[in-house]
Amino acid sequence: MTDPTVPDASAMRGWRKSSYSNTESGSCVEVLDNHPSGIPVRDSKTPQGPALLFAAGPWSSFITSLRDGDLP
Repeated sequence: MTDPTVPDASAMRGWRKSSYSNTESGSCVEVLDNHPSGIPVRDSKTPQGPALLFAAGPWSSFITSLRDGDLP
């Protein structure tokens, strides 16, 4: 993975919001599954903005740590 960002994520289809996103204030994190270069993550309030691109292994470790309560 050469560039860890996607400058304009609006053309990418299939985003899903995190089940932990706050619906009251609009704070939503979205991820895109099955992308060939990794796991894109963006702020739903700015869909035309950039998305961060994470490698699958580290993303999986991050999600596991969240689920297990290992992060402060």
